[in-house]
Amino acid sequence: MTKNRMVVKVGTSTLTNEQGNSNLRTIEQLSMVLSDIQNMGNEVILVSSGAIAVGANKMRLSEKPSSMRMKQAAAAVGQCANMFLYDKFFGYYGKTVAQILLNAEDIREEEKKENLSNTFAALLENGVIPVVNENDSVSYTEIESEEKLFGDNDMLSAVVAVLCRADKLIILSDIDGFFDKDPRFYRDANLISRIDSIDESVYRLAGGAGSRRGTGGMRTKLQAAELVMSQGIDCLVVNGKDPAVLYDVVEGKPAGTLFAGRK
Repeated sequence: MTKNRMVVKVGTSTLTNEQGNSNLRTIEQLSMVLSDIQNMGNEVILVSSGAIAVGANKMRLSEKPSSMRMKQAAAAVGQCANMFLYDKFFGYYGKTVAQILLNAEDIREEEKKENLSNTFAALLENGVIPVVNENDSVSYTEIESEEKLFGDNDMLSAVVAVLCRADKLIILSDIDGFFDKDPRFYRDANLISRIDSIDESVYRLAGGAGSRRGTGGMRTKLQAAELVMSQGIDCLVVNGKDPAVLYDVVEGKPAGTLFAGRK
């Protein structure tokens, strides 16, 4: 088995249930599997969405917040709730987690980017699992922009993978991978197991936004895959309903869709 550094991205639709509550079973299973994978000698970075959705539910809001101030308030509450659960569940398996909140300026400015890279390196050297999210409670640009830089953290996970020189980016989705049609609407949709290059014809196959709880659709996943592929990093899109699929990825077994990095 090849030991490597991997970035795992989990989205809102995987972390929450239909009521908007935290999906405790999935979060606990994810924590166990990632802890086990680290025990195999791999380095793990988790990029996690879900702060606004979880916060809105915890604040007992009647609907998903629409104003900037309420979105940022929900993000602040939800991020606290998410990190509490990660600290609790990873702690069951003897793991220490660290919170890293980013915004676009942290990536664009060279000095900040270097500091970030050093922070990630120090955490990984000491066996800590970084948990990364976009800093929604401070940065308004990501929430209000129609063309989001990070797109429910798909692009954020790609940026982190490049920044940390990861070997793999694994995006946990709510479907089995990349299809030639949207499998939620077409029964004859076929899973594409491997893509070596992304062009406009591939983008045309992507649908719109994802589930009603998340903001990232397949298009943002393609953008993330395209970025890491250009840096020689493999990207896999797999179904996050059962986090045990990550074992198949680590062991090199077929899983989801592989976007092969340019070697």
